Amino acid sequence: MNITEKVIAKAKELLDAEPAGIHYAKLHAALHAALPDVNLNTITGSLTKFRTAHPEFNPEKGLYQSSKFTDAVAVLPPTGGKTPKQCQIKEESFYEPFSEWLTNELQEASKAIPLGGNRFKDKWGTPDVIGVLRSKPTDIFTFPLEILSAEIKSDSAGLITAFGQACSYKLFSHRSYIVVPAASMEADINRLDSLCMIFGIGLIVFDAQNPQKPDFKILTRAARHEPDMFYVNKYVRAVADELLS
Repeated sequence: MNITEKVIAKAKELLDAEPAGIHYAKLHAALHAALPDVNLNTITGSLTKFRTAHPEFNPEKGLYQSSKFTDAVAVLPPTGGKTPKQCQIKEESFYEPFSEWLTNELQEASKAIPLGGNRFKDKWGTPDVIGVLRSKPTDIFTFPLEILSAEIKSDSAGLITAFGQACSYKLFSHRSYIVVPAASMEADINRLDSLCMIFGIGLIVFDAQNPQKPDFKILTRAARHEPDMFYVNKYVRAVADELLS
């Protein structure tokens, strides 16, 4: 067994003891601790060969996981599930806190209001929060009014659905956000993050256990795009009195 094979064998041994997998930096450090006589650059090169030769041990970006655990995870529902406590907290409890955060912390909107339900009376759905960004009287350079929409999920069971809804909101919004629990499976967050960057949707995570202090954190900022003005007028008309007053 040469040095590279020795490093890979030890890596597999370490991964067999970690069902959740090990991120690159931690695995690299663990290998160095277990094999102190092996050069750090050799460990780096061995890990590169490891993920190239055995991609099944690299299921997510930066994550190494024993294939016996990745096979086990594959049969589970891909979006995770609800915990009892998450089921007890109503999603609507986060609409108002996010509206305030969107305007005061992120400053992506001049005004934002909670919606939810079926306010738009449309099968394409109603955003949980809708906001408007407009120029201030003191701005030297003014800009056209912008509409922002957000879909909030307080559990991890509806991430794919939430992404689809956030996509549909781009029909009438200049910016669209999806807001999901920070406690969601890391693999789901990583994939959602990649999808959001591809589609220009903003991604925000939060503490779904604490409506008083949700601790919203932005992972990906929404990209501005031009919506279809027919649908902008159609949907915003339903909330114009509240949103534009």
